[in-house]
Amino acid sequence: MFGIPGDKLVYILPLLILPILPNLWAIVHIFKRDFNTPQEKMIWLGLAVFVPVIGGLAYVFVGRKRAKRC
Repeated sequence: MFGIPGDKLVYILPLLILPILPNLWAIVHIFKRDFNTPQEKMIWLGLAVFVPVIGGLAYVFVGRKRAKRC
């Protein structure tokens, strides 16, 4: 698979999946929370989807504090 031996893939796969986790968490969290305006919610969602790693991390450190429980 892609020229990577199977025994090395076990070590490389977690490194490839790790940056995706904050994005997935951010997207789920955005849908479960309320924001001051619907536009703010859509901006955070767009940032997490279209700017994957940076958008997810930005939401974790900044956007999460702006969200309110439903």
